[in-house]
Amino acid sequence: MESYTYLLLLALILLSTKVFGLVTEKIHMPQVVGALLAGIILGPSGFGVLHSTDFLVKTAEIGVIMLMFTAGIDTDLEEVKKTGVQALVIAAAGVFVPLLLCGGLYFVFFVDRFTFHNLLKAAFVGAVFSATSVSITVETLNEMGKLKTRTGTTLLSAALIDDILGIIVLSILSGLSTGGDNPLLVLGRIALFFAFTLAVGAIIRKLFYYISEEHWHSRRVAVWALAFCLIMSFCAETLFGVADITGAYFAGLILCNVTRSRQFVAKKFTVTSYMVFTPVFFASVGMKTNLTTMNSGILVFALLLAAGAVISKIIGCGLGGRLCGMGGHQSLVVGIGMVARSEVALMVAQKGIAAGMIDPVILPAIVLSIIASALVTPVLLKMAIARAPELV
Repeated sequence: MESYTYLLLLALILLSTKVFGLVTEKIHMPQVVGALLAGIILGPSGFGVLHSTDFLVKTAEIGVIMLMFTAGIDTDLEEVKKTGVQALVIAAAGVFVPLLLCGGLYFVFFVDRFTFHNLLKAAFVGAVFSATSVSITVETLNEMGKLKTRTGTTLLSAALIDDILGIIVLSILSGLSTGGDNPLLVLGRIALFFAFTLAVGAIIRKLFYYISEEHWHSRRVAVWALAFCLIMSFCAETLFGVADITGAYFAGLILCNVTRSRQFVAKKFTVTSYMVFTPVFFASVGMKTNLTTMNSGILVFALLLAAGAVISKIIGCGLGGRLCGMGGHQSLVVGIGMVARSEVALMVAQKGIAAGMIDPVILPAIVLSIIASALVTPVLLKMAIARAPELV
């Protein structure tokens, strides 16, 4: 007889993530934290009500893909052009330093001998903390009236470029993690993927420009965008050995300048994603975060990783700002503004686990570090701006 348990599990996930999300929002914490807590409390670490199934795994994967497409289509390339090289330098330093510091912490704690495989595992942990979640920073800057300043604009542009560089790093690591391939062949496949993306993008953008002239508000445009997103995800994973979320992100990036239909498609994706798929993704990460496996060693690692996640962005992005001629205070504000991690970091962690590059035992340390970085960002940012608001 067919089991309908999946319906009950889905209902529990949707209800619990929404309730916990509203609670965390009330106390000025990101709703993502509430969704994670729902998965942790109702999963193996808590009451054991929720458990992973094939249905939930695939639903969560669609949630990740839709999140990444939304991140891509929400990218404002005009905003990036305003600050150009300065934002690129800040973003590059903000990717490299966390990759080195957080990956290095993993290497020191868990690697007993130097091999390419172990180096790759350390790089995956570092890659988790390379991407920035700028939504928390935007809210804080907006609240303090500093969003439209040059520092605020530079910070936003750097965060956008940071996401793109983070996805490129993930693409390379995902390709190398398949194992057995010559690294040059892997890099060649990745190069082919980007060539494929450019070729497909040129055609698809023209097609969507044509469609959006007359039918930008039509529901069919959103359906075609979703189909394109899924096809790009499939091609990235199966044809080029690149993570499916990379394909989804670049699908969104291709459509981000189709001005008339862009906001309509993004809105439809956001509603569809957050109605079903995204809550399942966040809850599934929470379910995999088994706190009962944490020992004193993992706890110490979690504390150092959280500190490394915060310090690496401040140093990396702050140093990038100084190299580009920004003042010390402005560089500090930019560095702090890039500290928060959220959805993208969780997605990279999920991909690392699926590829066998991140041990599920250390997932609690990673999740706690991501939550800590999201919580301290507004506090540190307000303190830094308050010291000399006229310089921001």
